[in-house]
Amino acid sequence: MSTLRNKVQLIGNLGTQPEIITLESGKILAKFTMATNENYKNSNNEKITETQWHNIVAWGNTAQIIEQYVNKGEEIVVEGKLTSRSYDDKDGNKCYVTEVVANEILMLGKKG
Repeated sequence: MSTLRNKVQLIGNLGTQPEIITLESGKILAKFTMATNENYKNSNNEKITETQWHNIVAWGNTAQIIEQYVNKGEEIVVEGKLTSRSYDDKDGNKCYVTEVVANEILMLGKKG
């Protein structure tokens, strides 16, 4: 049960082409945004679609698979964990970022 404490599963479409970064250490990082949609009907019985955007990062073998096979617009499943971090921008303002660190992906084969 302890593995369920911080677990995220998302199904959605890539909003950006994955950015692949090779660090000086040789580690590979993939970064991209992903959109998930929720549909519901409002009080006037009109269909409403709400889109949420998520920042996704992946390391190592997962990043290599993303580099080779995953492109903007494609539908995928991401499983991972939520992480938060902060940094100071060039003006000294504190910025906060929440990301999903993907440890598994599944390509569904449909474009958005």
